[in-house]
Parts: sequence; structure tokens; C-alpha cells
Amino acid sequence: MTIRLIRIFFVIISTMCGYYLWPLVPDFTPEKAYMGAVLGFAWSIVVILVESSLKRVSLRNLSVAAFGLMFGIFMSWMVGIVLRILPMGDEFRSVAQMVFTLIFCYLGMVISIKGKDEFNLVIPYVRFSREDRRDQIFILDTSVIIDGRIAGVCESGFMEGKLIVPRFVLQELQQVADSTDDGKRSRGRRGLDILDALKSVNGIEVIIHEERFPEIKEVDAKLVRLAKILNCPIFTNDLNLNKVAKLDGVKVLNLNDLAGAMRPVVFPGEQMTVHIKKEGKEKNQGVAFMDDGTMIVVDNGRRFMGRTAKVAVSSVLQTSAGRMIFANIMEKNEPRKSNGNGRSGGDEDRSEQGPAA
Repeated sequence: MTIRLIRIFFVIISTMCGYYLWPLVPDFTPEKAYMGAVLGFAWSIVVILVESSLKRVSLRNLSVAAFGLMFGIFMSWMVGIVLRILPMGDEFRSVAQMVFTLIFCYLGMVISIKGKDEFNLVIPYVRFSREDRRDQIFILDTSVIIDGRIAGVCESGFMEGKLIVPRFVLQELQQVADSTDDGKRSRGRRGLDILDALKSVNGIEVIIHEERFPEIKEVDAKLVRLAKILNCPIFTNDLNLNKVAKLDGVKVLNLNDLAGAMRPVVFPGEQMTVHIKKEGKEKNQGVAFMDDGTMIVVDNGRRFMGRTAKVAVSSVLQTSAGRMIFANIMEKNEPRKSNGNGRSGGDEDRSEQGPAA
């Protein structure tokens, strides 16, 4: 609404300027005043149409182009000083200076736009502050938003700063929320709810970044490019993005790694009591789970399925996808065989052997 009012005001002012400036034209007649108003109105409409066609141009691209234009003007001014020293006619000097101005302005704008990723002139969400204080900036990808644990990390106060949500990530999240699949739709809507909840967390500022990178098709590649430009890490749960970003020298914060670091430490040889819930993939394996969801693969634990058993940890496997513990059944869990009289098999054997010599 504000932009519409500004456009209407611009049309009115342009029409009035055309009406009152036209009398400055030689051989003025009253009819020409109305012609000037019409020309002013038409000129304002043309300017508004051009402005509307530039709505997809990002502020960063415009700032880079402006920097290149100023650099071109400065270089042409330097060349103009040199031309004044050289012996030549005034007309030739004026034409040469005009040509050099056009060339340097064009080269400055084009080169600056092509190398826009080398510097970032406009970061609207970075505020000037003391040098000993630096606001942390993190880029969120779709997977970590849908996961939802990022909200708990921020609410606990362990993380503060600015959370950058690129526009292309928000569009991907909206596509998931509008999916015909019930599972995807629920995850997408949960992600949107998480973003809304993050806005109310103290010390956290959620910002939508408008850079789209239309020349790049893959979302992961866009995230890596944006992280390089802003010089900040990416928050993600995606293993593929984790690997690609590290290859490009971009810091990655994997929420699964953080969750793994907060789990209780288990060492090989440690004993624990677990409840074996289901069969494992391999023969005679059983599977149990810790309170935090860590999977425990118990060798020879299939016969204890549905029961509680004591196990000894043999090894621990830690990956970005999670942690897996491998354990063995302890001997004291072995069931004792008994005969029909209720005596153990060991007692029966000893009775048959008779007293020791």
C-alpha cells in the first residue's frame, strides 16, 4: 500500500512539473502547457513500468552495480585529467572523455556484477557494534527446520544470534507443506510452526534472505554459495550437504553430532542391563534401546527377546547419523537346564558320577 501511494504521488508531481516547466520552451503557447502535463504524466508511467520490471533485482546486485558505476566514473575522471595535459582540440578531448566514461562505467558495472560473490556490500541484518562483540550468523536448511530440535537448543539459551532462512529454503518448505502425501505435509507444517516459534525466542532473530541464485539449480549448492558469501556456518541434518559443504571449506553444524555429544558416554567393557525388544538383522542378534534412543545390538541376544538381560559393551560406533552400541550377553544370564525332578542338569551329572575318589 505504501509503494502504491508513493507511485501516485510521483505521477502527480511529474504531471505538475511537466505543466509548469513547458513554458520554458521557446515559442511558448498556452496549449503547450497542457502538452507538457501530458508528457510529464507519460514519463512517470514509463518510469513506474521500468521500476516494476526491476522488482526481481536483488539489493545486493544493485549495490554491486552502483559500486562498479562509481569506480568507472572515477577512472574516467582520472583519464580526463590526463587528456587535459595532452595537446588536442577541445572537441576531440570532449568526445574522447565521453567515450572513456562510457567504457569505464560499462566495464566497472559488468566486472563488479560478475565478481559479486567476492565481496558483500549490503548485509541489511548486520549491525555495527563494538569490535569485541560479534553477532553469530547461522544458515538453516530444510532438514534442520523440519527436525524441530533447533527450537529446543535456542530456547535453552545455548545458542544466540541471527538465524538466516534463505528464500529458496522457505519455498522448499512450503512445497513440502503443500504436498499431497500426509507424512510430508505434516512435516512441512511442523517446520513452518518451528520457524514461527523461533521468532519469539529471546536472543534469536529469524531473517529471510532474499538471494535466490537463479543460475544454480541445486538447493545444497545454493546454501554452500550463500554460506561462503556471508562467511557463516550451515545448520543441517543432511549427510550429503554435510560432506559437500566440508569439501568446499564451509563450516557445518550437524544437529545429530550435537545430540550424540550430549548422550551418556559408554566404554567397551562396561556392563549394563537392557530390555531386548526385537530381533536383529544377523542370526541370533537381539536389539535393545537406551533411554535416549541409542540402538544396542546384542550378539546372541535373540533368545532373550522380550526379557531383561545383562550385557557387556564390546564396541561403540559413532557416525553423523547417530550412535550404535554393540554388546554381548554375559554368562550369568545363561538359562540353566533342569530335569523333571527340578534339579539342574549339572547336579544330575554330578550324581551319576558318584563321589569323588
